[in-house]
Amino acid sequence: MSIQSNGPRTLVFSLRNIFGRDLFRCPHFEFEDTIRELDGADIIAPHAKPESLRNLLANKIAFHGPMLLKANIEQVPVKRSYDLFFAICGQPIDLLMIDAASKLRDACATKICLIDELWIKQMTPHRYFLEVLKAFDLVVLYYSQSVRALSERLGVRCEFLPPGIDSMLFCPLPNLPRRAVDVYSVGRRSQKTHEALLQMVERQAILYLYDSISGTMAINAKQHRLLFANVAKRSRYFIVNPGLIDRPDRRGNQIEIGNRYFEGAAAGAVMIGERPANEQFERLFDWPDAVMQLSYDSTAIADIINDLDRQADRQETIRRNNIAQAVTHHDWAYRWESILDMVGAEHPTSLGEKKERLHALAEQVAFGSHIDLSVR
Repeated sequence: MSIQSNGPRTLVFSLRNIFGRDLFRCPHFEFEDTIRELDGADIIAPHAKPESLRNLLANKIAFHGPMLLKANIEQVPVKRSYDLFFAICGQPIDLLMIDAASKLRDACATKICLIDELWIKQMTPHRYFLEVLKAFDLVVLYYSQSVRALSERLGVRCEFLPPGIDSMLFCPLPNLPRRAVDVYSVGRRSQKTHEALLQMVERQAILYLYDSISGTMAINAKQHRLLFANVAKRSRYFIVNPGLIDRPDRRGNQIEIGNRYFEGAAAGAVMIGERPANEQFERLFDWPDAVMQLSYDSTAIADIINDLDRQADRQETIRRNNIAQAVTHHDWAYRWESILDMVGAEHPTSLGEKKERLHALAEQVAFGSHIDLSVR
């Protein structure tokens, strides 16, 4: 599949104007922007009101029967044809919005859908939503243990793709900031580990930054991502755990790799938490000390931090490895490259140029002995 000379070959259908404030979707928009940067893609982001009566009714019907009511979204006219249609689906109910964009989808030769959160336990209650995926040539999943189950259910080609990161946004170079935050914890957390860290705040006067209010909405997705990256690369230690680690009722026995591992690595933080019991994790994070193992609900975090604080050289090595691995393997550019390879599409020149910049940054990190990534 070649790159068209008469305009963009890729149409990205984005939910940013429908669910743009959802925190968990911020990386989705980051990936979409990377595709636009690398592939010159057109991004079409219609408006809709998910809480409208029609859309609420469409969701309810889809949960109970095989009839899919078209969701009420802004209809954007199709002006040309494309080689590729690409959409990111945060969760199964998003598929009704994507289904309502059938005219846009039909204007594209090859149709690809990426699904962020889809647990095997969700497949039966969401079985009618998932029928939408039969219209796609390729379904890409962040959850490796869901791939086979979904493919067998639908008879559609399904592939695993790990989450990614805007590694240049999260990387602390070239203007190294002070790592003023001792421990950074975002989102789900173990209450026992949290209380142990609060004791460190009291006894050792560390700066522990954590969520103190409950909320899932961003005022501005791009600004939220920028703030998050700026704090992460100013953090010495970064708490990580598998997706929905505290909700076995929703995930069943699945253990999946969340975004936090990629974010913490790119920021050059020392990651502490549960190493996912997932074979893909051992392939993706195969360097020494990628994650300092701390079982979920453990209270031993102070011992790990105090021990590492006595090993400055080891900390520096961990930070260098984490950043170098993130920029050479886990940037969104590599994720788009993988998708293009899955459908046999040609790589744009800009992709090779981006990879060259990423590898140059990795070399700077790996061989810049004068750079102190642990500066406080």
